[in-house]
Amino acid sequence: MKTRRRARRATLESLYEYDIANHPPGEALQQRLLEAPMTSTGVEFAARLIQGVVEHQLAMDKLIARYAPEWPLEQMAVIDRNILRIAIYEFLISDETPVKVAINEAVELAKIYGADSSPRFINGVLGTLAEHIADLRAELFALAVSE
Repeated sequence: MKTRRRARRATLESLYEYDIANHPPGEALQQRLLEAPMTSTGVEFAARLIQGVVEHQLAMDKLIARYAPEWPLEQMAVIDRNILRIAIYEFLISDETPVKVAINEAVELAKIYGADSSPRFINGVLGTLAEHIADLRAELFALAVSE
């Protein structure tokens, strides 16, 4: 399995644990790494994703709520919510991953970890966000500056 894909899986598992049990996400990642060691490149990528998602969670959750209004965050599956956060961080905030790659990787995570309807849901929400990427980046930048 590719390094970044493995890192995303470890990130998702760590964020899930953080979301459900409120365990520190860095410690959750370390536990994942004990179970399935990764290259230093993968570890660094996973750590960046976790830190970025946690740091920008409030802003990303507002976007998710706006673009998936039929699914309030507290009612959304924890896996789906965290897959969306990872992808949004990757293509909207860090700009480290091309949009199509981030969406495809998110859909793949949804196929593995989510419910039967998760891949379509994830793809729909992220696709809609991607259509508004320039406006959303400007909005997130304005939020960051005002904080």
